[in-house]
Amino acid sequence: MSKRSLNGTDFTAMVLAGAEQLQQHAEHVNSLNVFPVPDGDTGTNMNLTMGAGVVELKRNNSNSIGHSAGVLSKGLLMGARGNSGVITSQLFRGFGRYAATYDELNAVQFAQALQTGVDAAYKAVVKPVEGTILTVAKEAAKHAVFLARRTPDITELMEQVLAKAKETLAQTPEMLPVLKQVGVVDSGGQGLVYIYEGFLQYLHSVSEGGYAYQSFAAPSAVQPAQDQPAAARTQVKPAPVATEVPDIAQSRLETEDIEFLYDMEFFINRKLGDAAGTHFDEDQFRKALSMNGDSIIVIADDEIIKVHVHSKAPGEVLNLALRYGEITQIHILNMREQHRDLLSAGMDIAPMPEIFADIPVESMDHTPEEAPAEPPADELAPYGFIAVASGQGIADIFKSLGVDVVLSGGQTMNPSTEDFVNAIASISAHHIYILPNNSNIVLAAQQAGELLEGERSVKVIPSKTVPQGIAAAFAFSEEDSEETNTSSMLEAIGRIKSGQVTYAVRDSQIDQLDIKAGQFIGIENSKIVTAAEGLLPACQELLTKMLENGDEIVTILAGEEANPEMTGELAAWLAEQYPDAEIEVHQGGQPLYYYIFSVES
Repeated sequence: MSKRSLNGTDFTAMVLAGAEQLQQHAEHVNSLNVFPVPDGDTGTNMNLTMGAGVVELKRNNSNSIGHSAGVLSKGLLMGARGNSGVITSQLFRGFGRYAATYDELNAVQFAQALQTGVDAAYKAVVKPVEGTILTVAKEAAKHAVFLARRTPDITELMEQVLAKAKETLAQTPEMLPVLKQVGVVDSGGQGLVYIYEGFLQYLHSVSEGGYAYQSFAAPSAVQPAQDQPAAARTQVKPAPVATEVPDIAQSRLETEDIEFLYDMEFFINRKLGDAAGTHFDEDQFRKALSMNGDSIIVIADDEIIKVHVHSKAPGEVLNLALRYGEITQIHILNMREQHRDLLSAGMDIAPMPEIFADIPVESMDHTPEEAPAEPPADELAPYGFIAVASGQGIADIFKSLGVDVVLSGGQTMNPSTEDFVNAIASISAHHIYILPNNSNIVLAAQQAGELLEGERSVKVIPSKTVPQGIAAAFAFSEEDSEETNTSSMLEAIGRIKSGQVTYAVRDSQIDQLDIKAGQFIGIENSKIVTAAEGLLPACQELLTKMLENGDEIVTILAGEEANPEMTGELAAWLAEQYPDAEIEVHQGGQPLYYYIFSVES
């Protein structure tokens, strides 16, 4: 059966299928990290970004592709995390702009929408790098535009788009030498290929005549892989294949049939509250939630646990959560009430299949429009600051330097565009500076500033490490102009050498350096420069490379797993080897990285 047009119903199903395919393979995408470090997060970022788009589509779907693409664009834009997530959001933002005036797209128009998305993504990146997700999207869209005038069948067109995307992905190691060196393809490009695979899965199901949109079934449930990190484990509830689905699903569903009526989403901060530090058994927690609930999602790391559940007993859920820390960002929705509202409003909505309901998502309940009104201009402070930090000690340092809002995040937990928008809205100041402190967070911060352009004065200082962010905050002066402060902070960033020590998760060879899984590795300014069997030798070798003159200022930020005795040994070694150096030691509390070093001349 030929598929010659796509409406909003089709497009929504394609997106859901693409999001599901990505979710199932997110950990594989994470594993394609160029560095053999334990915090690859491209798959997580793209997965959460797509999940945010899915949330919006579920709330406001339509038979018009222009409407549905616009809704998706909003969700992705606000939920974008990391460079890969921002680029993904821009791809669909451009798609949505092209589709805005259409109820349906034919093959030619669909191809042009893909191309418009590529144009938007390239425009959003200041220095586009080939051999990345951008290249995969570009070549796939270019091929689509070429073929669309030769075949009106969108399923056939999508087959060729996917084939071209895979072909380009396989070539990315030839475009980026570092990919070839470590033997991986580009992780963001792989994530996009998974999304396109989901698109094609849905189109095949329609073309084969086996399913309509309403009866499109989710794949089998994905069981949490025991050998994966907790943050990568999710639980997906499969939907039954419907043999007959009415035109308006909501109108045929009895309100009282919604058994687990409270849709709950919240975070548990394991570092706060009376139960801080309590051992967390994820399997037992899931089992306890399932006693009176379903649609369970648990995403956990050493500091934060994110929970989503549909429950009969919200009080019991919250009491259970309190056993592990302090609860934050609680959102509870009565789904029966929502259903009654939809029925009473007589809304002409497209039916939404009960599939992919458990894709990990971030709540989109707070939008810029809901931000509190600004006080009068004469009551605003001249400057405000937002910084991103992972680890309570590092957060405390930024607060001591006058930072107003410290967003919890880093390499493994990138804040979304919406997180930055809400942080900006919470600060009453004329000019707001953002210190991302991670190269993978800069684009999301910049995107937030662009969304508020004309409303707020926002400047992103592109700090790529915590030491750079601290140096920038030190360089700021309340008495100076915005222009002078910007210049001073950028100059301060340029004087900083940053070092990190973690461990290798796989064998690798980078720049003639043989690295074995389990070794401790030293990273200087985003380049692995040393690998050693012991933690202390790795630290000493890294610092030796970072200290050129011996009279620099050296700051040590000890991570949550750093041994205080070893930290003392390291500081004593530094004092002996570099007697002219000024040494400071702080408890940073950061996860995964035993030490972060800052060296300033």
